[in-house]
Amino acid sequence: MEYKRILVTAALPYANGPVHIGHLAGCYLPADIYVRYQRAQKRDVQFVCGSDEHGVPITIRAMKEGVTPQDVVDKYNAIIKESFAEMGISFDIFSRTSSPVHHSTAQAFFKKLYDDGAFETKETEQYFDEEKKVYLADRYIIGTCPVCSNANAYGDQCEKCGSTLSPEQLINPRSALSNAPLVKRTTTHWYFPLNQYEDFLKEWIVVGKKDEWKSNVYGQCKSWLDSGLQSRAMTRDSNWGVPVPIEGSEGKVLYVWFDAPIGYISATKELTPHWADYWQQEDTKLVHFIGKDNIVFHCIIFPAMLKAHGGFVLPDNVPANEFLNIEGEKVSTSRNWAVWVHEYLKDFPEQQDILRYVLCANAPETKDNDFTWKDFQTRNNSELVDKFGNFVNRVMVLMHKLCGAKVPQWHAAIADEKDAQLIAEIKLSKVKIEQSIESYKFRDALFELIELSRKGNVYLQEKAPWKEASGIEKGALSPEEKNLAQQCIDNCLYLALQLTANLAILANPFLPFTAKKMCHLLKVVERMLDWENAGKIDLLKIGYSLRIPELLFRKIEDSEIEAQMIKLKAGLVASTQSQSTPSVAEEKETELLKAEITIDDFTKIDLRTGTILSAQKVEKADKLLQLEIDLGFENRTVLSGIAQHFSPEEVVGKQVVVVANLASRKMRGIESKGMILMVENADGKLEFVLPQNAVNNGAMVK
Repeated sequence: MEYKRILVTAALPYANGPVHIGHLAGCYLPADIYVRYQRAQKRDVQFVCGSDEHGVPITIRAMKEGVTPQDVVDKYNAIIKESFAEMGISFDIFSRTSSPVHHSTAQAFFKKLYDDGAFETKETEQYFDEEKKVYLADRYIIGTCPVCSNANAYGDQCEKCGSTLSPEQLINPRSALSNAPLVKRTTTHWYFPLNQYEDFLKEWIVVGKKDEWKSNVYGQCKSWLDSGLQSRAMTRDSNWGVPVPIEGSEGKVLYVWFDAPIGYISATKELTPHWADYWQQEDTKLVHFIGKDNIVFHCIIFPAMLKAHGGFVLPDNVPANEFLNIEGEKVSTSRNWAVWVHEYLKDFPEQQDILRYVLCANAPETKDNDFTWKDFQTRNNSELVDKFGNFVNRVMVLMHKLCGAKVPQWHAAIADEKDAQLIAEIKLSKVKIEQSIESYKFRDALFELIELSRKGNVYLQEKAPWKEASGIEKGALSPEEKNLAQQCIDNCLYLALQLTANLAILANPFLPFTAKKMCHLLKVVERMLDWENAGKIDLLKIGYSLRIPELLFRKIEDSEIEAQMIKLKAGLVASTQSQSTPSVAEEKETELLKAEITIDDFTKIDLRTGTILSAQKVEKADKLLQLEIDLGFENRTVLSGIAQHFSPEEVVGKQVVVVANLASRKMRGIESKGMILMVENADGKLEFVLPQNAVNNGAMVK
């Protein structure tokens, strides 16, 4: 089918904490690559998202922190939105489900289904915390596991033995919020009969999407359908959320997974008065980018809701990614095992494209994949720096040295087979990349981009224009030979420069900050990045002067990777401590994990207390203070990047915690023997990690 417009959605991030790199790799980066490519194709595409701001975990966090749910979602909406913007995730709108437009849209959707008789009304008994005056979701009920006798099993699963449970199976169930015993109360809710839509879903998915969707998406949907669908409650007892728009439903809100996907519709309403064209016209291509944990909601429940309502398009594709692990372990926010996006941006300023590159190159497109800091360093240094960046820099340097800083002439009469082969490779790469992106194979597309830069390096090496230049400089050539040599130099660098321009176009969906920088170097407007220009070899006009070379990427040093590993393994991710206080249920999980898992790597870190004896600024290093620290058994010199937060006078006499067995490192000619531990408060100010009371210098932190 020929589509007139494209609507792209990315899963609504839950406004209960910051975003980490697993979120980026799962759906936001793939969606952004796809959208940037479609925009370059000059297609009518809209990219919508927003924060998901309702549900039990938010009310529980607010209760624990002594604030309102609105305070919680306001805080994290701002952090999430800023992180996405700084990473170049180019939403046309980033809305929120607490907005009035969303509330009215979700209520109207529910009311239409209610008036059409699409719901079943059921009266059930649910567990209620009388102390906190709240009905509890399964995850916030704890008790003794009937299988292994674990006293802290959850109402949906025992983390110790892995058994799937229900709250009714727990022995002595109690509230994870107050630890109080629970009572059951009768409550009425509206259920959506998914079983009535099985035939529709089987025809749509099993017959219509089998060959189009990823195997993981199709397989999960088929498994659900084969098992038989059941009615699902679409309302909850709560005062936080979208109120149920029915008389006599006070104290009830829409189930978060009913109202959240409608957030795509309400966000589009906020974006454009022509929102109905994107949702209700058959010539719209709707694409949902999600993680695998959201497949059932986007492929079964939401499409059934749209079908029941009528008048809405169904998703053409739902390219869900698998999970991204970190250093061989699953991401766990409660254990601080995560790389937070806003922390990355602070640690690696203006290096967004490195993370975009690594996450795409290692994307969990077909299976769970693993992010490691060593791989991050290797891919940057050996691929971005040594291949892509090296080619561009060599071309710009040679052009300035051998062609008077201008785009040289093209001499068709002496073009050879190597020239023709490079031209063919440029045109073929465009086709391969667009085919891969259109089929949601972003890793393959990125590989083709880097491979093209590698071929450019090979071309330069084989042509070796510096050898021709050497012959000219020696003056041993006849005028005819000299002219031919210069023409060979011109042809080589003309094609190399045209390849550079093509690399900017082809890289733009993946590395937008780099593509923009390349446009600056080439002195062209960003309109050159339109996809129609890819494959052309006359993008840079003959005789046009270009800017002096600048490196596109920098090497990542071993010390930077070591610092990230220490930060990760020691559980010192500042955002987790200052912004991601876990819920009570998450704290129970943390206690259980500490009782059962040893962390060998963590025990290798020798943390000692010490007192700062003296401090002074390091010359020509705005961020560094040189500290002399008394560790009890010896004095150490430690360089610390805290100069923008503290004056030397402020830190003298402070007791600190030092990583005492960290390999020494020279910076600014000064040998640093250790690292002090810091945290960041809610205002972005660094604070020392201190013992509650004064202790002897050299005491081991355990």
